[in-house]
Amino acid sequence: MNALLRIIAWSLAILLVALPVVAVLNGWIAGERWPMRRLAVTGEFAQVDEAAVRAAVMPQVQRGFFAVDLDQVREAVAALPWVERVEVRKRWPDRLEVSLTEHTPVARWPDGRLLSEDGKLFAAPAGAGAGLPLFEGAEDRASELMSFHSLARPLFLTVGAKVATVRLSARGSWSLTLDDGTEVEAGRGDPQARLARFARLLPRLRDDEPRVLVRADLRYTNGFTLVWGDPPPPAAPAPAPAGPSLRDAAGNPQEGNA
Repeated sequence: MNALLRIIAWSLAILLVALPVVAVLNGWIAGERWPMRRLAVTGEFAQVDEAAVRAAVMPQVQRGFFAVDLDQVREAVAALPWVERVEVRKRWPDRLEVSLTEHTPVARWPDGRLLSEDGKLFAAPAGAGAGLPLFEGAEDRASELMSFHSLARPLFLTVGAKVATVRLSARGSWSLTLDDGTEVEAGRGDPQARLARFARLLPRLRDDEPRVLVRADLRYTNGFTLVWGDPPPPAAPAPAPAGPSLRDAAGNPQEGNA
């Protein structure tokens, strides 16, 4: 019986010691004694709003230093648009440090997401990345679309054209659209030589033909086929400048010969 009483007494003593510790660590009590007073947010902010980061963190730090759950803070910040990676640390006695890295977008996806330079698709606000090229293809082949764009982009930039859209079909056929609307079918396999040959000839094709180049099919061994549209309408003549007019001393127009 005495042994049982001793076990119960020790259990109660341990419980009395442990309960306050658990309560503090969970923020049930004494949060005001060890408050989280300072928040340091670091990172290069091009898209992420620092005020939004602070607003996401504040609900997580209301119960004091010991009760701050770093995983919850990390998840709250990672849920913000444009955030790629988040690191969170506590510094005794009252400092929370949040360091984040933004996504760097390189292309748009048809569903409105953006593709980062690391090959990751991420959600972005509507209209974001309007000046980026559009990639169309399977998600698991995003890295291939990036590689193809990196190959094609400098070939056309040297002749004053930009690649607006890159497509990879389910059968592995490549095509692209230039910024003037020209569709270019590059075919399967390694299209670099075909694209380079066409890009070199593109300025001459445009100079020698008044019509608009609609489509170029490069899927031939020794050449390509072209589809031309109607020539652009002539520019409207500028209105003739108004002739001189006579005005009286008050500035009112007068009839008569100059």
